[in-house]
Formats: sequence, C-alpha cells, structure tokens
Amino acid sequence: MSGLKVYTDGGARGNPGPAAIALLITDDKGKLLDSHSEYIGIATNNVAEYRAVLKALAIARKHGADSVTCVLDSKLVASQLSGAYRVKKSHLKELHALVKRAESAFGSVSYEHVRRHDSRIQLADRMLNRMLDKVGRASG
Repeated sequence: MSGLKVYTDGGARGNPGPAAIALLITDDKGKLLDSHSEYIGIATNNVAEYRAVLKALAIARKHGADSVTCVLDSKLVASQLSGAYRVKKSHLKELHALVKRAESAFGSVSYEHVRRHDSRIQLADRMLNRMLDKVGRASG
C-alpha cells in the first residue's frame, strides 16, 4: 500500500476534562479504510489532538502505508508537528517526541491543517462526541 490520508480529532469537555479521540483513514483515492474512536481519560484538548495522531499513525502502520498525510483541525498541533511552531509545554514535548518516533515507520509523514467544516473532520468530531456521551452516560 502506498499513501494514506488520516483525519484526526481529539477533544475534551472542560480543559482538562473527559477526553476522547477519533480518526478516519482513507486510501489515496479517498475510500474509507478504517475508523476508530476511544475514550482517553482526563486530558486537555491539545493532549487529545496529539493522542489522536499517535493512534492514527499506529493504525496506518498496520495498513502497510509508505506515506501518511495527517489532516487535523488543530492549527497548533499541525504546526508543531510540521515544524512551523516550537513546542513549549513540557507535556506536549513528550507527545511530540512520541509522534516523531512513530513517523520513522514511514517513508514520509506530512501534516495539514483544515478548518472544522471539512466533512471528514466533522465526522471524526461526531465520533469523539458520541464516545464522550457514551462515557458520560455510563458514569452518570
């Protein structure tokens, strides 16, 4: 398999608060190959965004991708991972390092920031919110 595109979203209700991640993986023609969402515990929005990218890269590796384009609606995280912004917070530096390590499994990894109106990002957002609703009902 050659290139894959992953659409990721991470979010927390409260910042920090209960958090979840969601992702979609498509082939180079846009065909949906995989999707995933999970509750990650208490975290900030930025931690959830990083955790979503980490999970997406792990799943993309299982699909045998040579290259991955990661599409995020978090300008901060996309810019930090592409090298345009420095990572200042120590807890994000750790996650940044984990992502950079995960990138070594691929020939190339790139990051693209899109606005929230992107249909695949909207779907990932709905998936993570359904997960948070489910967790909220189970604990309430």
